[in-house]
Amino acid sequence: MMTPEASALPRSPSGTRHPGDPRPRGRAWPLAAVAVAFVLAQLALAVPGTGLGWDEAVYVSQVGGNAPPAYFSAPRARGISYLVAPVAAFTASTGVIRLYLALLSGAALLGVLWLWRAVLPVRVLALAGTLFAGLWVTLFYGPRVMPNLWCAFGALAAVGCFLRAVAPPGRGRRDRRAAPGLGAAVAAVTLLRPADGLWLALPLLAAALLVPAWRRLAPPVATAAGLVLGAVPWVVEAYTSYGGLAARLHRAGEIQGTLGWYFSVDDHVRALAGRTLCRPCDVAWEHPWTVLWWCVLPLLVACGLAAAVRAGRGTAAVLATVTAASLAFPYLFTIGYAAPRFLLPAYALLALPAAEGVLAVTGAVRPARRRLVAGLLAAVFLAHLAVQYAVLDRAVGYSRSVRAQFTGVAAALRGLGVRPPCTVTGREYVPIGYYTGCSSRQPRGHDGSITEAGLAELARHRPLAVVVHAGKAPPAYAAGWPVTRLPSAPGWRAFDAYVSPGARPGTG
Repeated sequence: MMTPEASALPRSPSGTRHPGDPRPRGRAWPLAAVAVAFVLAQLALAVPGTGLGWDEAVYVSQVGGNAPPAYFSAPRARGISYLVAPVAAFTASTGVIRLYLALLSGAALLGVLWLWRAVLPVRVLALAGTLFAGLWVTLFYGPRVMPNLWCAFGALAAVGCFLRAVAPPGRGRRDRRAAPGLGAAVAAVTLLRPADGLWLALPLLAAALLVPAWRRLAPPVATAAGLVLGAVPWVVEAYTSYGGLAARLHRAGEIQGTLGWYFSVDDHVRALAGRTLCRPCDVAWEHPWTVLWWCVLPLLVACGLAAAVRAGRGTAAVLATVTAASLAFPYLFTIGYAAPRFLLPAYALLALPAAEGVLAVTGAVRPARRRLVAGLLAAVFLAHLAVQYAVLDRAVGYSRSVRAQFTGVAAALRGLGVRPPCTVTGREYVPIGYYTGCSSRQPRGHDGSITEAGLAELARHRPLAVVVHAGKAPPAYAAGWPVTRLPSAPGWRAFDAYVSPGARPGTG
């Protein structure tokens, strides 16, 4: 074990540099290469031909896009809308939005890995970045208007800044930017997803208070301040739009399925086959081979923790693992459904000890066999990437069908005279409204922002389309309206549209 005097030196006897030394270790080009590869993979595999899904349409419509703002339900936060606003305010092009986010996510990956250069060797960071960026869920959500990947980047930044803020100074000056960076990272995560911000802050606050060597004023103050500042917009909106904080929290819990004690690990296992949302997750366990990496991950993390402790980097590996466990806990044990994106912050942090584990396995082999073991590991990793690509292709294929379905439906509705200013209600009302350029309203469910009488009154002044499953009866107020069978893409159930008599087909 290192003595306090030894820990204050910029390098330990084993040759590793202490996190307190702000000087970077090694050349940074491997990190840049990982980030560039991440962007190129997104542009080639995850962007072409895809459309905005339901949640994306909600977030984009708040700041521009193709339609008036969709109803913003209680659990949502506006951070991702702010992130995409610089582009969505000027164009409704899904392709441009995807390109912007792909480039930005690549820059964010490079930025957080760069920040960790004062804590971990470049070889560990490059491998960790490769492991994380190679997951299908990371590639899929890189160019999408969803907050989870950005929470992952924020969590990585927060833990890295925390370690730099609490480390003893080396020969150089203390990194004075670490504490403000910590606060900014926690605030960003909280602005994106308030619950994630809370579960990120808890282990950092506990570490700052319970570890004697880390008891400094700045880190816990920065963490708490970031949590509060990031939550302010959500709390203010609770009072202005949802009847108060308690009412918003209650409604958010209802929409998320009433929070409680659940064992959702098996749901997340099923979702790894490419289901972007598994709710309810009572489907068969398809393609068990898609879960192999999930089973190997804890073993790699355990090996990495042991190796990091031996190398004098144990604090970084342990804190990353504990924080990952905190971020994963609510999704595995308090919510009764699963979505792979929920665990992205945990995967990002676990990639660090996992990378330590891979390098430890290679380094523990006799030099004569090291090339053979490295070759076997490379082959296993290529097989892993092939599995990830297969799952990504399935998820992207569904996203392309979303675009085909809703662009076809929107074109048909416009041909029926449903043009702005207009309103869509009924089945898939949010994406159909977005693609058609209409507002989307619903008298029940998560929305409930209007009554059926209100919709009937609205139809007197603007085109209103009521979308139902083919053959199903419409609400009473639309029973006498003209009905049209809408086009449907392969794999989609057909819809009928009841259009208010005030709409004029073929007019602009």
